[in-house]
Amino acid sequence: MLLDESGAGVGVADKASVHHASTPLHLAFSSYLFDAAGRLLLTRRALHKKTWPGVWTNSCCGHPAPDEPMVSAVTRRLADELGLADVTLDLVLPAFRYRAVMENGVTENEMCPVFRGLVSADPRPNPDEVDSFEWTPWAEFAPAVLAGARPVSPWCALQVAELWALGPDPLSWPTASPASLPLAARA
Repeated sequence: MLLDESGAGVGVADKASVHHASTPLHLAFSSYLFDAAGRLLLTRRALHKKTWPGVWTNSCCGHPAPDEPMVSAVTRRLADELGLADVTLDLVLPAFRYRAVMENGVTENEMCPVFRGLVSADPRPNPDEVDSFEWTPWAEFAPAVLAGARPVSPWCALQVAELWALGPDPLSWPTASPASLPLAARA
């Protein structure tokens, strides 16, 4: 879903065709999955990914299909990438937006709402998407990212700063209203 600056949909394009040096603004999402102890499921992107291959990042990212509700898109990607089903999701950063450029010029340019989920099982990663995973205590991970001591994807670093501002306990972060999502994500 291609977007204008207000977050309204202005068209669609194939994912493979939009990530380049002049990537248009488009709709995406990120998710952060936690266990009951507040440990974050951190994933390492597959080594053959076009954007940020082999980089550690949040639990799961993706793009909704045209007219696909955001929660459905996140649920679909959690099943496809991590083999996880029945994850309860909460919207925590409805208006997150970023732009990041790789050394080779490939650019990400996204309005990317962020969701929190609670899981009770280890993932079964799809090797086409995820190289590896680890569980890490949020109370250790977030400060390390904020101090620059834990390298992660550019979007993850920016999101961690905003998530940490919600409070140190991810299981008690306030949830946001779907009405605060970008216009194109309010399906």
